Amino acid sequence: MLTFVQFLLPVALAAVAIVLFLGLGNMIRGGSASRSQTLMRWRIGLQGVAVAIIMLSIWLMGR
Repeated sequence: MLTFVQFLLPVALAAVAIVLFLGLGNMIRGGSASRSQTLMRWRIGLQGVAVAIIMLSIWLMGR
């Protein structure tokens, strides 16, 4: 189980980074505000998933 979580953590962090850079790119280009809001919502959701995976891995390592 821990190896599965160890695999998921970099994937979740990469997803957060990708969405963050997409949002920054949209902002620099002067893209639509609606797209920026959508990307921000996705980033917040993915950050929540990443934090949950981090907490799960800490809990599993303590067992």
